[in-house]
Amino acid sequence: MPPLPPGAQSAHALLSADDPREIGGYRLHARLGAGGMGIVYLAHTPGGRPIALKAVRAEFAADPEFRRRFADEVASARSIHGLFTAQVVDSGVDDPTPWLATAYVPGPSLHQVVERHGPLPTRTVLLLVAGIAEALQAIHRAGVGG
Repeated sequence: MPPLPPGAQSAHALLSADDPREIGGYRLHARLGAGGMGIVYLAHTPGGRPIALKAVRAEFAADPEFRRRFADEVASARSIHGLFTAQVVDSGVDDPTPWLATAYVPGPSLHQVVERHGPLPTRTVLLLVAGIAEALQAIHRAGVGG
């Protein structure tokens, strides 16, 4: 597995026997997390750049209405371009297991930072909120999010 960028946190879980080893031509290296909709893996582009690849859970992949909404969401996400949003790299909305790959943004979660270091300084919080506001502006400029 290629090394992560400097300062990146390794919060990855090893792949289990049940995890696929490849999706959409991308070799999976670790599990980053899981949620109600799917599982997110760390993968790499052929050139070695890390990506976050979200694979939809089987029960949702079998639902035609969910697949339509997922395809719409991927199309919307492709139209968003902002400094504080992860760019869509690739997708497989028509694959047996639909998936979406975005640029991987390394770093700890906000929860991990607060747990390790306590409450954030006011300036840090203001910078974080400013970044979130810029991301929301990019999303709204693209006509996504109502």
